[in-house]
Amino acid sequence: MLLAAIVAVMVTMLLALVRAFLGPTAYDRMLAASSFGTKTVLLIALGGHAMSWHSYLDVALLYAMVNFVATVAVMRFFEYRAAREATEGGESAS
Repeated sequence: MLLAAIVAVMVTMLLALVRAFLGPTAYDRMLAASSFGTKTVLLIALGGHAMSWHSYLDVALLYAMVNFVATVAVMRFFEYRAAREATEGGESAS
């Protein structure tokens, strides 16, 4: 049963990668990358459980925190870049 869960998570990771590469907008790509990170956390936890290494849960939680901070940072970058482009575009039009 654990092997089936690991395979299912890997399939969803593959689908997230496809969305990350083919996403029509930057936000879709970032959402797919964040989803891939979340699935990675799950895969680390499942692998640690399968091998009876309980310290992998700590690694998974650390990776989850890094994934969250990176997602927020990249989304802020997109937000500020869009606001700056809108401001620069408005000034050059007048």
